[in-house]
Amino acid sequence: MDLDQFADDAPEDDADPDARCCVVATRQATFGRCRDGIYPSPRSYDRTRREFEYMAFYRTAPVSEITHYAPVEARVEQTRGESGPVTDEDWETLIDPFSDERVVVVFQLGELVPLNSPVENDRNGVRGAWYCSIEDLRAAGTLSALAECSET
Repeated sequence: MDLDQFADDAPEDDADPDARCCVVATRQATFGRCRDGIYPSPRSYDRTRREFEYMAFYRTAPVSEITHYAPVEARVEQTRGESGPVTDEDWETLIDPFSDERVVVVFQLGELVPLNSPVENDRNGVRGAWYCSIEDLRAAGTLSALAECSET
């Protein structure tokens, strides 16, 4: 269980309910970088070209829930070997296991907002990217419920 929602300095879950959100799966290392304010994605992935204001994070095992979302403050491209927010270690651990892409789009994130009620995994997790509203994210108790109102 994440204790972020109980922290005195946790940001409020006050995003516009109609705002568009992209839900992505994150392993522990990727979620750690999201806490640092970045989410890198291979440029060839559809999510790099879609319009949305927020990203939400389905955290894979052992958490297996969508626990947080964050505002997307900017998107920047970075090519492997160039200086930027994605380090050589990030390329090795966050990009190389999934893609041989040489260019990533780095979503620069605001502070992570803990959901008041995490979205529980009652199926096989999140694959690819799902698109929904912040209200859909807040209202869904399970991934099945969120899948019913999301675009993929």
